Amino acid sequence: MKKLLFLICFLVSFGATAQFSLRKTFKFATFYTAINGGSSISDVDIYSVNTGQLEQNVLATPFDYTFTIGLRKIKRFGYENRANTFYNGTENSYSDAATLGVLDGFEFLFEVDYQRQFGENYLNQNHFLRYVADKWVAKVEYNENGFVDIKYFEASQRYRQQIGEKFSINIGAVQRLSTPYGYNPLDEFLLENDRLHYTGLAIEEMGYSINIQEGEYLDPNGNVVATSQEVWEEVIIPEILSDYVEKKRNNIDRTIEYSAVIGFDYYHYSKNFWVHSWGNAMPYHADTDNEFSFHKFNNGNQWIDYSGGLIFGYKYNKHLGFFLEGKYNKYWNRKWHDFSFGLNYVIF
Repeated sequence: MKKLLFLICFLVSFGATAQFSLRKTFKFATFYTAINGGSSISDVDIYSVNTGQLEQNVLATPFDYTFTIGLRKIKRFGYENRANTFYNGTENSYSDAATLGVLDGFEFLFEVDYQRQFGENYLNQNHFLRYVADKWVAKVEYNENGFVDIKYFEASQRYRQQIGEKFSINIGAVQRLSTPYGYNPLDEFLLENDRLHYTGLAIEEMGYSINIQEGEYLDPNGNVVATSQEVWEEVIIPEILSDYVEKKRNNIDRTIEYSAVIGFDYYHYSKNFWVHSWGNAMPYHADTDNEFSFHKFNNGNQWIDYSGGLIFGYKYNKHLGFFLEGKYNKYWNRKWHDFSFGLNYVIF
């Protein structure tokens, strides 16, 4: 039922796009794919002594890389300078997160990044379809950022009111489909003193056992994984807790949030000064009485989710210029952001 409701919201948001021909839809769109790589952190020598003998091991981290594949049709803002001849997958356009584009009409982005950084693998995805009209805005998107552990679907339908040539406000509804953020499976094994009954969890939920006579700790297959309490608590238990949390979360259906949203967008551009700013706030969320909704984990209270961005540039004279770019998101109990700030000075 939840998936059906979300699909209906998607169809309502973008039913109007059916009137566009395929040729018109993909005109000026760009498909790109690229692989970028480089050295990671240097190898580290690990020394140890075993029965008086010095042993040396090398902790090596494989090279970093990013594989990107994407399709985009987004009109560039005046301050965006496409310096590269080709899209190489390293572009970081903060304006992609803006509610509105530089022109009214239909735009889209589909991008997937497979990334290895410092030996850890991450999957990042950013997909959206957006249609901006004179009085309304509709958008559906999917975001996944493996580095900060966030992923969700979002659809929004908003009324748009232009105030002057540069500023507009919007108000409407948002539907978000995600894993149940706020839910902690370990809460079920907290004792009255707020300590975790991890041994009971390992035995009852994960199939481990303890041979008290022999002082052995056995995995579900009967293999000895520890022969001391220290190894059990410091090495085995962290792995058990991680596996248990992942298993429990994977067995829970995604939850859907229905929220009210209000936002703004401001855009000014001239050759020597530009400001692009946008913001969105969700101050009210319908209580669906779902066992795993964020309402339950927030003690039944309302909360405010928000996102925003700012792009600022100022050329003081022909030599000196400043810039500030960044975006910030707070959804549920997750926060993620990135920014860039600096100055340029042309010496001659």
